[in-house]
Amino acid sequence: MRSSSPDVSIPDVSITDYVLRHAARLGDKPALIDAPTGRTLTYRQLAESVRGTAAGLAKRGFKKGDVFAIYSPNLPEYAVIFLAVASVGGINTTANPLYTADELAKQLADSRARFLVTVPAFLDKAQEAARKSGIEEVFVFGSADGATPFSDLLQAGGEPPAVRIDPGADLVVLPYSSGTTGFPKGVMLTHRNLVANLCQCEGMKNFEGFAENDITIAFLPFFHIYGMVVIMMLGLAGGGTILVMPRFDLQEFLGFTQKYRVTILPLVPPVVLGLVKHPAVAQFDLSSVRLVFSGAAPLGEDMARELGRKLGCRLSRRAGLRHDGGEPRHPPESDQERAHEAGLGRMRGAEHRGEDLRHRDG
Repeated sequence: MRSSSPDVSIPDVSITDYVLRHAARLGDKPALIDAPTGRTLTYRQLAESVRGTAAGLAKRGFKKGDVFAIYSPNLPEYAVIFLAVASVGGINTTANPLYTADELAKQLADSRARFLVTVPAFLDKAQEAARKSGIEEVFVFGSADGATPFSDLLQAGGEPPAVRIDPGADLVVLPYSSGTTGFPKGVMLTHRNLVANLCQCEGMKNFEGFAENDITIAFLPFFHIYGMVVIMMLGLAGGGTILVMPRFDLQEFLGFTQKYRVTILPLVPPVVLGLVKHPAVAQFDLSSVRLVFSGAAPLGEDMARELGRKLGCRLSRRAGLRHDGGEPRHPPESDQERAHEAGLGRMRGAEHRGEDLRHRDG
């Protein structure tokens, strides 16, 4: 099968290099904003924080092939630790922050994680899971008794080691997929998997998303491939600003969209339904929004059209975004493309050759 979009060139680089490719040029432009507080990381601060954290990891003996677990809601520092681990050849395993201690312990043990970072509110569960799985050290964003402040990693000093990364062979993330049967399984994704997915998104015909002047709201969780790749990484790789929400609340979402003049809304069908039906939407100025994405589950055409009319913008539907690197899809522009999409699904900028997909079974 071939895409109707043009072929794309996939550079042989690490995900950190690709995502931060514009950081030096963008300098003081906001990269990530914590929506509730307004706390901001510029592109310069993001790149410096990634390097500092990578140096701190190396000082603790964290090396290529080691696994670092992230058990946290969305925060600007999520991008920092993810890209720092990747830069030293490590593997991130991203955990659902709603997991119980036992569920988290299973993922930590199965992924063979050495370290774990969390937030104070989840520290009790994180510590219990760490004891059950042999985690060497628990870090916390902020501060809390019984855990090492994440700032200790960030401010350790020194330079990160030079690590040779083979993008096509070296794993960078182990997200866990519930699949259809049994316990969740770790999906083994390389640097090239993620870089290729970003290039495919950027290379889609008629793609209009994630430019440098865009502000994209991020309430969908970074532990999932949709939030991780299609929002966090694609937005940063394009030089835009990511507005980070730690949890979803409709009123807060509407208020942040108005306050920060958000231009892109990545959504899921239940939120689309809320925006179409809830009377509170009319109380907010959403005129800055130019593009809406809906993914993770099918969205009916009538609902998509209704939200597009209500917001006066384009809505792009995605049938599903999976932990195998995502399934970015763009709406067809012609009857011929619609028939092609209905029959085969649409792949961007590449011929489908049966990508090697590996699961970690323990």
